Amino acid sequence: MKDNPVVGDFQETVSEVLIRHRSILDCLSKYQESTARVNRSVIKTVTDCGCISIIANKKQYPPMDSLKDCAKYMDSHIKGKMCEHCREVIAEEIGKHLFYLTALCNTLDYKLEDLFELEHNRINTLGHFMLS
Repeated sequence: MKDNPVVGDFQETVSEVLIRHRSILDCLSKYQESTARVNRSVIKTVTDCGCISIIANKKQYPPMDSLKDCAKYMDSHIKGKMCEHCREVIAEEIGKHLFYLTALCNTLDYKLEDLFELEHNRINTLGHFMLS
C-alpha cells in the first residue's frame, strides 16, 4: 500500500480546498454531520425509495470448528438491490464523509495513507481474532 498516489493526492487536494473548516472543532462537527448524512441516505433508500429492505433477526451460530467458518453464516440483512439514484446519493454522501475524515487527518497531522497501512497491518496480524 505504499505511495498510493490517489490517497496522497486526495489528501493534498482536501488541504488546498478546505478553507472555512480548518479548526479541529469544525472538523469534528462536520465529520459527525457527514456520518449522520450517510446513515440518513441509507435509511431513505429503504423508507422512501424502497429499492432495498432490511430484514434483520437474531444471528444463529451453529457449532463450528473455526472462526473462519463463522463468516459464511453472517448476513448483511439487506434484501434487494439499490437503484442507480440511491447508489449515486449514498456515494456522494460517503465521498463527503471521506472529505471530512481527511480534513480531520490533516488537522491532526496524519497521513491518511499511513493510517490505511497501519490498519491493514493490524487486520492482517489479528486476522479472525479481531472479531469485527
